[in-house]
Amino acid sequence: MDIIQTTNNLYRLTLFFPKKEPLRYKMREVASDILIMSNNGKQRAVRDLLLDNLKTLNDFFEIVKEQHWVSHSDILVVQTAYLNLLKELKTIAGSDSTIAEISISERQKKILDFIKEKGNIQVRQVQQFFPQLSKRTLRRDFEQMFHYGLIKRIGEKSSTSYQIKNN
Repeated sequence: MDIIQTTNNLYRLTLFFPKKEPLRYKMREVASDILIMSNNGKQRAVRDLLLDNLKTLNDFFEIVKEQHWVSHSDILVVQTAYLNLLKELKTIAGSDSTIAEISISERQKKILDFIKEKGNIQVRQVQQFFPQLSKRTLRRDFEQMFHYGLIKRIGEKSSTSYQIKNN
């Protein structure tokens, strides 16, 4: 993974945040720390701090998604790149350190349980359990879980369904 390019992408993404928004500068600060620490990620103390920063940055991405400053898909591209770094660090870390986990919402956890129960599901089926939510909102949840590698997509357009990814 090219951490320099990922950091650059985060900086470009935050250009679309409001100018005096503290999250704009905090995300850049954490991304810069990640960039600096990634070169020494094999040392346990540095790796643990790096994992904490990746978890924090992931939480910031979740906040940004709710603000609608930037398109959801643009956020997911950069967020996924950082999650891939997290996965790489998990491989290096093994079981000797506390690993920051992917954070998903309670609604997404319920959707995953529903997929496990049914085996294969479409967005419209999930909407029956969340009638207050639009299909678009649910599709964003599915898209995020897909990018996290939790589910796989089968089919196209109106016949798209989802299954738990076997890892």
